[in-house]
Amino acid sequence: MNFSGKKVAFYTLGCKLNFSETSTIARSFVENGFTKVDFNETPDVFVINTCSVTENADKKCRQLVKKAKKVNPESFIAVIGCYAQLKPEEISNIEGVNMVLGANDKFKLIEHLENNIHSHNKVVLNTKINTVKEFSPSYSAGDRTRSFLKVQDGCDYFCSFCTIPLARGFSRSNTIAETVKVAQEVAQTDVKEVVLTGVNIGDFGKNTGETFFDLIKELDKVEGIERYRISSIEPNLLTNEIIDFVASSDKFMPHFHIPLQSGADKLLEAMRRRYKTDLYNERVETIKNKMPDACIGVDVIVGFPGETDELFEETYRFINELPVSYLHVFTYSERANTTAVRDTKNVVPKHVRAERSKMLHILSDKKKRAFYESQLNKSWKVLWESEENHNEMYGFTDNYVKVKTTYNPQLANTIKEVQLADIDIDGIVKVV
Repeated sequence: MNFSGKKVAFYTLGCKLNFSETSTIARSFVENGFTKVDFNETPDVFVINTCSVTENADKKCRQLVKKAKKVNPESFIAVIGCYAQLKPEEISNIEGVNMVLGANDKFKLIEHLENNIHSHNKVVLNTKINTVKEFSPSYSAGDRTRSFLKVQDGCDYFCSFCTIPLARGFSRSNTIAETVKVAQEVAQTDVKEVVLTGVNIGDFGKNTGETFFDLIKELDKVEGIERYRISSIEPNLLTNEIIDFVASSDKFMPHFHIPLQSGADKLLEAMRRRYKTDLYNERVETIKNKMPDACIGVDVIVGFPGETDELFEETYRFINELPVSYLHVFTYSERANTTAVRDTKNVVPKHVRAERSKMLHILSDKKKRAFYESQLNKSWKVLWESEENHNEMYGFTDNYVKVKTTYNPQLANTIKEVQLADIDIDGIVKVV
């Protein structure tokens, strides 16, 4: 079918992985004649790529469908993504939704649209997640500065709080050779930096007999990409050889994001995490010994069932003593079909969860400030963003310090060495 003259808009909820997939799906629409427009430009088709991590998935999806129908009452609305895999019937009952596609069908959206765009029946395609075997490569485009490159999908870990294995299936990836081909495609664009994304990227190659370490060695050789960042990697999969390689590489940045979730071993066991705090501490120490200026981010969950005041204090003390740079704080929310939700005897009241979250956000601000202060008067290379904001522009150093300077269009999407001068009132570093 020729979709020439038709307009499509996309809205993405959730993680970098979702953004990379939305961008790839959007390119397939453009290749089939669609014009990609903003949400409020009267699109003929709306595509909403959903997330399953937050408890507000249902509410947010309903709001977006309602908004889309206000913009164009005659529009066709397709909902895809993790929430669509987990609760397809719930989504199909939202007034205005025309199509719901689970994990196995979202990359076939154009094909399903050709067959159903004029249908008055709701289309719900959702196969059992354990039948989803295919890996669909993706990368984000449109941002001149960086691209999110999907190298892995799914997860075999089944942590007791998490629905992602139920939404995305078992761990899988392409071969290194095929992944490098996609990276070379990204290298043909204006992008300077590639962020490697996935659900559990340290598990790369589990289905091909290769390893994540093998992958990054090959990606390091791709010409045209100047920087790589590893978005997030489990501490038990972050090996010494990976750390050593990043320390010696000119392209892989000294920036790690390592999920912790709790600083109390008792809770890590209840969460079914695959490490204890001593291993986590050792990984951080190894990084800092090899790369003293490395930036280390931490994921942490507050309010998990059974998190007493004493166990929360244990987590707080553990993180406080670690030489890490910032936190991503998540407040535990009950998720259907997880094992943690069955523990109804040790539920942490929501007001306690909120208070603990606030405490860790304050700790994160302190950690970030201390890290930024440790970098003052040092010289680092900065990749400058294209956007202008109040006559200023922003960028990130190799080790992920956010910096700003007076807007200069000639700096946009270039990498320049600067000296870090002082920290502004808004917590961003000014440069010389």
